Order: sequence, then C-alpha cells, then structure tokens
Amino acid sequence: MLVSNYHPEEEEMNTKRASYGLNEEEQEMLDVVREFAEQHVAPRAAEIDQTAQFPRDVLEHMAELDILALPFPPAYGGIGASDLLVVMAIEELARQCASTSLILAAQTLAGTPLVLFGNEQQKQSYLPRLAKGEWLAAYALTEPEAGSDAGSMRTSAVRKGECYVLNGSKHFITNGGLAQVTVVFARTDPQAGTRGMSAFLVEKDSPGFSVGKVEHKMGIRGSQTTELVFTDCEVPAQSLLGREGEGFKIAMATLDRTRPCVAAQALGIAQGAFDYAVEYVKTRTQFGKPIAEQQGIQFMVAEMATELEAARLLVYRAAMLIDSSRTEPELRFSKESAMAKMYASEVAVRVVDRALQLLGGYGYMTEYPLERMYRDVRITPIYEGTNQIQRLVIAREALR
Repeated sequence: MLVSNYHPEEEEMNTKRASYGLNEEEQEMLDVVREFAEQHVAPRAAEIDQTAQFPRDVLEHMAELDILALPFPPAYGGIGASDLLVVMAIEELARQCASTSLILAAQTLAGTPLVLFGNEQQKQSYLPRLAKGEWLAAYALTEPEAGSDAGSMRTSAVRKGECYVLNGSKHFITNGGLAQVTVVFARTDPQAGTRGMSAFLVEKDSPGFSVGKVEHKMGIRGSQTTELVFTDCEVPAQSLLGREGEGFKIAMATLDRTRPCVAAQALGIAQGAFDYAVEYVKTRTQFGKPIAEQQGIQFMVAEMATELEAARLLVYRAAMLIDSSRTEPELRFSKESAMAKMYASEVAVRVVDRALQLLGGYGYMTEYPLERMYRDVRITPIYEGTNQIQRLVIAREALR
C-alpha cells in the first residue's frame, strides 16, 4: 500500500501562513499540530474508522499539546488563538483523519456560545475544563422535525421556581453521550416563533437527561452521534445562557463563526486525498510510463489543485474577517462564512471523488484511504447548515 510522503517545502508553507497573518508563535503551534497529525493521528485513522470508536487516546494527546485550548480565551486557560489558526489546525487534522478533526471542531462549536454569551460564573465554571480537554462539550440544536427549519423546534423549557424543566429530544448530536456539558436550545415561549427560543447549559448528570439512539454512520465513524432525550429534565435557572428569547440569536451567531471550521475540515480531507492521489499517479505505470505523464491525468490534477486553492482562499478569508470583527464589531461576515462552507465542502466532494478515480479500482478498496475519505467528506455539505441553506444566506446578504 502506498504511503504518501508528499509535503510542500516547510519554508514555502511558513511564507504562505505569514502572508495570511499568522505570527511566528502561531506558525510554531501549527507545526505542532501538523507533526501530531502526521505522527500520531495518521497511523490510527483506519482503525478509528473501522472500529467506530471515539479515540480517547487521541483526545488525551490533543489535550496534552494544548490543541483543544486553541479557541478559548487565555483568561480561562485557553490559548486565545486566532480563528485563522483554528481553521488551519482543523485542516491539518482532517488531512489525516476527519473524525479527529471533529474533536477540535465540535469543541469550538459548543464552546463558542459560552465565550460569546456566557456570564462570568458560567465561563469560570466551564471554559477552563473545555480548554484543558477535561470535559467535552456538545451543541444540541437539531431535532427530528427541526433541521434546516430551526424555528420549528419542539423541545420546551418551562420556568418552575429556581429551575427550568426541559422536555423533548434532539438528534444527530456530535459528542452526544460523551459531552459533560451540552448547549441545548429549547422553546421558552411557544407563541413567539424564533424569539421564543432560549439556550441552556445542561450537564451530563442532570436528572431527566438521557442518551437515546447512537447513530451508525457512513463516515466520521470515530465521532459519536446520538439522540438526546429530555424527560422533565430539571436544570438550575442559572443554566440559562444569555437571556430568555435569545436562543435563536445565540445559535445563528455561533454558526456564523464556526461554519469555516466545517469548511476547513472539508478542505483538509480533500487535501489529504489530493496528496495521496498525486503520489499514486507519479508511481503507477501504464502504457509504459507513469500515468502522471498522461495529459488527461494532468488536466484532472490541475483542476483539483486550482479548486482546492480557491476554496482555501475563501476559508481563510472568512476566518480573517471573523478575527477582524473582534476589534471591529460592525463587520458582517455571515455571507463569507456561508460561502466558505458551501464552496469548500462542494469542492472537497469533487476533489475526493476525482482522487478516488485516479486510483482506479484500488481507490475503491478498504486497503487504501480514499474510500474512507470519500465517506467522510460527504457529511460536510450537510451539517452545520445544509448547502441549500448556505445559498439562502448568501443570497439574502447579497440582496440586502
């Protein structure tokens, strides 16, 4: 089995990163992530997929290297990395293993509402444990009847004295059953539409909170995806995140900031597939010469490389805009975030498909990583907002 050793020159890569705005310290951190991914994640990727088990050993190693601390503020034990560095780190992890990249992406997704809307007590209670990797977090928005239409959610939260009582269910929740704290969106005012949604921090041992069906998935099999069930689940009133009625705003503000993470995951999977296919076509001989010398193959490689670079520019630009919004709050980036997620995920599906085609019959065999990448990448146009929803977001902003 071919093992890819294709890597751009380190000096060239550092120059590219610097041009995107990474400082020297961030470049060094990204080197740590890349080395970890190549030396420790890549050898485990096939096994993680085959066993469909969450890789706790990988999680612990990521925590030791402070990879999980990247998205969290230094005041709460994090590194306070730029969004650009976070998406680059996810990209590097995804080049080797999509399931592993989702550990950082999911922690970022669920941690972002706390960073943006949590009060000081909530931040002190949860963020240090998330940054250290002691706790995993989950983000529970999707329901059986409320996927793209989040406003139709049925999970309810009723205030009773010093508690809220939650009833309902969520599904397709990443880290479900593993997370020690979950950001749960529920309806506190049934008559108010999206303005009647609120967000809550629900701990794993809350009475009335249980895990339902564990999903068996086509790809990202090392990431646990489950149903969550709330049956008269009582949570303290101080578990409310933000104010009542702010749930939809919290959900959308979070997704605007984290969709580039999905885009980066897609980009990383596709880059890994591209790298592998390039090495393969340079060594595979047919008709008396490497197939890389065939013009038809060269055209495929050229198109793949171009689309990847175009997607990368969109992803990095979206991340840089989000970074700029920290000091320029008036900056809007919903459109750029949606563009990055939509385009990068669709490019990734095409690139991985073509990479598998370049390997011919070997690409279809489980002995080679392309079939795993093919299964993994297919989720990226679906989760954190389908690409049809991204088109609506883009059109709305363009027509504003």
